Amino acid sequence: MTASPSPSAPLRLLAVHAHPDDESSKGAATMAMYAAAGVDVLVATCTDGSRGDIQNPAMEGQPHPKRDMAGARRLEMDAAAKVLGIQQRWLGFVDSGLPEGDPLPALPSGCFALQPLERAAAPLVRLVRDFKPHVILSYDENGGYPHPDHIMAHRVAVEAFAAAGDPARYPGIGDPWEPSKLYYDRAFSPDRFRALHSALEEAGLQSPYAERLAAWLEADAEGHTPPPPTHPTSTQIECGDFFEARDDALRSHRTQVDPEGFFFAVSAAMQRKAWPWEDYSLIESRIPAELPETDLFAGLR
Repeated sequence: MTASPSPSAPLRLLAVHAHPDDESSKGAATMAMYAAAGVDVLVATCTDGSRGDIQNPAMEGQPHPKRDMAGARRLEMDAAAKVLGIQQRWLGFVDSGLPEGDPLPALPSGCFALQPLERAAAPLVRLVRDFKPHVILSYDENGGYPHPDHIMAHRVAVEAFAAAGDPARYPGIGDPWEPSKLYYDRAFSPDRFRALHSALEEAGLQSPYAERLAAWLEADAEGHTPPPPTHPTSTQIECGDFFEARDDALRSHRTQVDPEGFFFAVSAAMQRKAWPWEDYSLIESRIPAELPETDLFAGLR
């Protein structure tokens, strides 16, 4: 069933992410803002993150992640969820890792990206039917970037959005619930990176975004504009007051995030001036939608 929230019931938002730390680098300020406003926010983390490499030089040599990366990342995820004020659930799959080399090696047996779709989606369908979100956030078909777990996270989110309300599909794992809206996150919006790049240059600071922007420009034969995104921005959430919470949540993922790295090149104050939004594409809505939007729950309040 699809149902609008009653005046006394909270709105509910479900974000589907591939690994612990993805929730803090994509849409974290949006989630923190909605959670602070009384929305029930839940992150579904598809994998355990066990094949992640240590990305923070300060964590090299630490015994816990070397002995038990999944356990270390579980503790980091708990800390990040507390910072953002959200709930979090594990879907129980094993990290596929990011294959490297030419030719690319085969993915590890039993990993998330190699699961049949119905097996991979079943835990998320169960979670949707239990949590009953009005809105689901996910990645685009490319996974935001083409990591096999991100692509599979996209596939299971789309499958759950389509199937959770159908009593004939995934029988025996909860009463049907039909979410109202599906969005793709646009954390890698070229417009956002251009704005942050310009803000740094105007302040006389070095920008880490030049290489990324140049790669986008090279995709256009005449070098005028980056290639158009597959899904243009339909919805911008003004959440600049929660950029510090987003950054603190990211820093909670100590094995994966260098506190001196790319994500922290622009101060929260500068970002509030240059680009105080997080961007999304509305992919499907089962209620009337008027674009552009400034609220993921537009039409549901």
